[in-house]
Amino acid sequence: MNTHYEEDCVGRLAIPDDVLYGVHSARAAGNFPFARKTSPLIVRNLVQIKKAAALTNLAGGTLAPGKAKAIVSACNELLLGQHAEAFIVPAIQGGAGTSSNMNVNEVIAHLATRNAGIAIHPNDDVNQGQSTNDTYPTAGKMALLELLEQLLEAVTLLSQTLMDKAGEYRDAIRVGRTQLQDAVPTTFGRSFHAYGNMFQRDLRRLRAAGDALRDVPLGGTAIGTGLNASPYYRSHIVPAVNAQTGLNLRLAADLSDAIQNTDVIAEFSGALKALAVNLNKMCNDLRLLASGPQAGLGELNLPARQAGSSIMPNKINPVIPEAVSQVAFAVIGNDVAVTMAAEAGQLELNAFEPLMFAKLIDNEEDMTAAIKMLVDKCLRNLTVNVDLCRGEVEQSAVAATVLAPLLGYVETTKLIKEAIATKQSVRTLLLDRKLLPEATVTELFSADVLTGRAQVTVPAQAAGR
Repeated sequence: MNTHYEEDCVGRLAIPDDVLYGVHSARAAGNFPFARKTSPLIVRNLVQIKKAAALTNLAGGTLAPGKAKAIVSACNELLLGQHAEAFIVPAIQGGAGTSSNMNVNEVIAHLATRNAGIAIHPNDDVNQGQSTNDTYPTAGKMALLELLEQLLEAVTLLSQTLMDKAGEYRDAIRVGRTQLQDAVPTTFGRSFHAYGNMFQRDLRRLRAAGDALRDVPLGGTAIGTGLNASPYYRSHIVPAVNAQTGLNLRLAADLSDAIQNTDVIAEFSGALKALAVNLNKMCNDLRLLASGPQAGLGELNLPARQAGSSIMPNKINPVIPEAVSQVAFAVIGNDVAVTMAAEAGQLELNAFEPLMFAKLIDNEEDMTAAIKMLVDKCLRNLTVNVDLCRGEVEQSAVAATVLAPLLGYVETTKLIKEAIATKQSVRTLLLDRKLLPEATVTELFSADVLTGRAQVTVPAQAAGR
């Protein structure tokens, strides 16, 4: 393999002749022995920034037309997906993203030089007016915003699917439970509606946290002072990026703040964590309500997706909710990593953004896939065992809570205890003892009254108790 030497502040290093990266990229690949490379989304958005910067510097008169044309042409080639193998820097790296930024600078410079036949320098030309400290966090935020659109679509679909189930099972009465003990009756309509509303809140949180990511520090260069960036560049670079991407980025009001503080990233991670918590809570409920089929609750039927055991014939496990829960666990764990990275920043820069973006990109991609899987392979074809659930309500002594306003708390408690001890229904005891008129008992134990959708008509003799 033929090589040539490139030099940086550390010294000289042999680089293969047939690669587009250079000395900075090679050193990073050697220093950081991690298999996962910088996300292609971050790489692509760094390329978008380099293209916008070349056009802006050309318009500002600080970059020669020939060089600008060569850089833009190289960027366009990369944006088409070519030369992906040239981006060799691991996602986790020291240096606050400098290695990824320089990998992109070197590839663009070498490609532009090769194609145009003029010398393009990775720092002086491609990186003109920029620093890793303003380009890398901007590219990371751009990647998160791109993925957010897909996640919002998935959560919207999830919420709507649950609302559809709420309508389908509006009158499917069931025993409510608190602390895993029987409570007053409810309906699956209410249960599914509550889940749907829960994810509506997630949508609002994600949109608000995502909007904060649109404030970027481009033009701030190293620590927010804008050193080495022309006034023209500083005022035009964000609009130039927006013209290419349509992401509606905003120049941060305080560039020093936007470079050194990462609380908006931590806030976004928190919104993802809240979504993960809600997903796991609902999946726990689904697995519990579908447990059985003979010895569990068996109130829900989850679609059978695959055999559940290598030894027990016909065993079917709730594999879809289980997989979603594992994604949720990872997201919650990643939020801890993001939190630690965000608080570990020092003075004018946070060096740990590579970890933050790596974890958050994983979170968005995995949750989008998990939610779509949950909707398509579980929720859409989920059914309720309506007759079983109604029977449980009718036999539930706790359903007699509706009697407390008529008989009093103490007498109702005694009645419930007797019903449990004698294995009779409370309704039977009421009728046998003629404690209330039959019409009143029938009304009391109707689905509408038991679930709070209607009020019972209190007979005169009971009203006077």
